[in-house]
Amino acid sequence: MEVKSKMDSKTERQLVQLIATDRIEIPISSMSGKIKRQKPKLAKEIDLNPWQGKYQGERVYGKLVIEDKLKARKISEAVDEFITNYPKPGEILSQMIEEKRSESETHLYFGMNEGCRLTSDDYMGVMKNLGFSEATANGLYSELIDVSRKISRKRKEERSVLIE
Repeated sequence: MEVKSKMDSKTERQLVQLIATDRIEIPISSMSGKIKRQKPKLAKEIDLNPWQGKYQGERVYGKLVIEDKLKARKISEAVDEFITNYPKPGEILSQMIEEKRSESETHLYFGMNEGCRLTSDDYMGVMKNLGFSEATANGLYSELIDVSRKISRKRKEERSVLIE
């Protein structure tokens, strides 16, 4: 019976770590998405024309660089052109693309039992594993947890991760 309880304890710790990691990832991912969407908007609003495309300030600088680059066409555009130029083989290609294939996926579903919560140590351990110092993890903890709780109210508790 001793071996089983050690195994149970290990599995419990691993699931706690997965849940804490997932809960921390959600607000960080949300903030990352907002930042990624905000940067281009901010950049587009900056007018460097009065400075002929180059600005050198006391604390910052900016410059516009226009580059002509060759970009690969989208696959859908290439397929459309192929179908137009080669109708018979294009029809075969189109059918091949439309075929669905069966694939097996393995998901691990996880969540907290009713009335149970993760501790600050659970979250702090995950943040330390991510490379945060103890002081940084302490400073971020309350903000991340607040955001995580607000987001978690809007979604189901059970989560999953694709493992194969």
